[in-house]
Amino acid sequence: MKFLAYLTAAACALAAGSASAQDRPAGDLLVLAATTSVEDSGLFDYLIPRFRAASGIDIHVVPRASSTALTTAEHGTIDVVIVNDPEALDRFVAAGDGARRHRFMSNQFIIVGPPSDPAGIRGSTDAPAALREIARKRATFVSRGDNSGTYSAEQHLWHAAGVNPKARSGSWYRETGLGMGLTVQMAGRLGAYALTDRATWAKSGDRVRTQVLVQGDPRLFNPYEVILVDAKRHPHVNLAAANAFIDWLISEAGRRAIADYKLNGEQAFTPAPPPTN
Repeated sequence: MKFLAYLTAAACALAAGSASAQDRPAGDLLVLAATTSVEDSGLFDYLIPRFRAASGIDIHVVPRASSTALTTAEHGTIDVVIVNDPEALDRFVAAGDGARRHRFMSNQFIIVGPPSDPAGIRGSTDAPAALREIARKRATFVSRGDNSGTYSAEQHLWHAAGVNPKARSGSWYRETGLGMGLTVQMAGRLGAYALTDRATWAKSGDRVRTQVLVQGDPRLFNPYEVILVDAKRHPHVNLAAANAFIDWLISEAGRRAIADYKLNGEQAFTPAPPPTN
């Protein structure tokens, strides 16, 4: 019952914060849809004031799972999108909705879990093998289940492990439908395993109830991309502000700001190399 109550309360909070075309803020304002892991990491609280000081442009952030952020952009409410799902972004571009795309930073996914580690995966650098052990032991695993970039990456890892977690018997695999920060917090409450990006874990993770158990697998690389919503298809786009923001993100100043953002004394994101063209 507590699990269901937590889900209901969190879902209501997300619904209350949703935006529609009619809700779009008026004025010369950049509207940015971004995957919840960036929002939950606290990075925007650090970057936006610096961009505002450099440009005079303010930003309204609409946090969404990656696929939902892109769908929101298709509906005419967004200027720029930041996601960590390359395949979903490929589809967005192929549909003619995106005009300018840059990979501008990255971090790493990790698998966190209870200190007791019932699946015995601590110290593994093989993420699919670790997931296979979690499934074999029917240890509780909390998934976002929301078509986010993190969820997409998780599904690729299950596939590499040769496991369909939804087809396994028992209630050990649970989908929350929530953002990254809330899912990490739920993992702590349930004594469960979860896949998360390192920055959100550093910001929102319960270090008493959960620990980093699996890291260092190259398949846990987590790239973030920014894309301009195509103004030819979507005339609402604040083109000047959107281009100014992308220019700043990939500039030396933007890259330095990303590199300077730290959580618990550690760099949270790695800026991508500057564009060569």
